[in-house]
Amino acid sequence: MTEQSPYILVLYYSRHGATAEMAQRIARGINEVGGIEARLRTVPAISTVCEAVADTIPEDGALYCTEDDLRNCAGLALGSPTRFGNMAAPLKYFIDGTSGLWLSGALINKPASVFSSTSSLHGGQETTLLSMMLPLLHHGMVISGIPYSESELLSTQAGGTPYGATHVAGNDSNLPLTESELALCLAQGKRLASLALKLAGDTP
Repeated sequence: MTEQSPYILVLYYSRHGATAEMAQRIARGINEVGGIEARLRTVPAISTVCEAVADTIPEDGALYCTEDDLRNCAGLALGSPTRFGNMAAPLKYFIDGTSGLWLSGALINKPASVFSSTSSLHGGQETTLLSMMLPLLHHGMVISGIPYSESELLSTQAGGTPYGATHVAGNDSNLPLTESELALCLAQGKRLASLALKLAGDTP
């Protein structure tokens, strides 16, 4: 891939690592589709007292996302752990600052999908996914889920929804992703990449 290659932005916040692992598997699915690549980005944590000043480059993991990363993407996969049935504050803080992109219509007609991780099976996975869709709809993005042609949706005993990939991390947030959860992350990445190419007119 070259600097001019189209890319899917995989933007996430992860506290204990599960959402980051999901992001990496979604990126792998994207990279399995020819003609497009994944770009992994994260956001810094924020303070409850005042805005925290983070280093420009994090100590490890993905780089912090910039507005240009979002503006120039061909599609977006947005991931967050669940916070009381909603996306985590650091991710929402970043999205709340994208009004310039909304005004310019930079994200209109680009495909987007969402993914999440929770401690418990009924810990708000689906409401978190829906909460992440709302600002993307305001940006004019085309929301993509996971179709039931992915058989893992019917057989999973852990995470996995038609709204997007999910993971059940357990009370101590240390359960590994199941085979079904991994497969659904991969499928979500592949579908998003394929849709991005189709919407851009790069495939029949």
